[in-house]
Amino acid sequence: MSKYIKTVFLDIGSVLLTNGWDRKSRKLASVKFNLDYEDFEARHEDLFAIYEEGKISLDYYLDKTLFYKECSFTKKEFKAFMFDQSQPYPQMIDLFAGLKDRYKLKLVSINNEGLELSIYRIKKFSLDSLFDFFVTSCFVRIRKPDENIFKLALNLSYSKPEESIFIDDRSFNVETAANLGINAFRHTSYESTKEKLSRFGFS
Repeated sequence: MSKYIKTVFLDIGSVLLTNGWDRKSRKLASVKFNLDYEDFEARHEDLFAIYEEGKISLDYYLDKTLFYKECSFTKKEFKAFMFDQSQPYPQMIDLFAGLKDRYKLKLVSINNEGLELSIYRIKKFSLDSLFDFFVTSCFVRIRKPDENIFKLALNLSYSKPEESIFIDDRSFNVETAANLGINAFRHTSYESTKEKLSRFGFS
């Protein structure tokens, strides 16, 4: 079946890399910087979606969640901590790099991420050498699970749903893609994703 699959749409956080700024990282930040976690989390929830949609900058997000009052640390120190949370899953990166090369696949990211974090992660882990292009929420101003981000990715890549695969760690995103006719499955581990890909003829 692999000859019928021409495009793989792929999430980044929890698939190729750790998440950029998830609840676990925010809890670690709260301990390291002695934050009022509940206040920080409430402010985060109010702002992070619009940060990921590219409507506010990382500086604005930090000004409203933390630096609206005096802090014992600098914004530069906190940003460095945020960026350091990003770590690769080399086995997963190698898997898709190999499949892309072997089967001449088009590889496209469909990703929810804020601008500064996205650019850092792309450069730090050379993702621009892996992906053909990025349909990232901060660039297109649409976030998963809005079906319009999947429609946009299909149009930009000149891909047909039935000739595409979408892989994500979140079930709701997978369901949205599948509803559009895209072959979609949830990533839970390297082994399970490799096994699911084998059903499409990829080895």
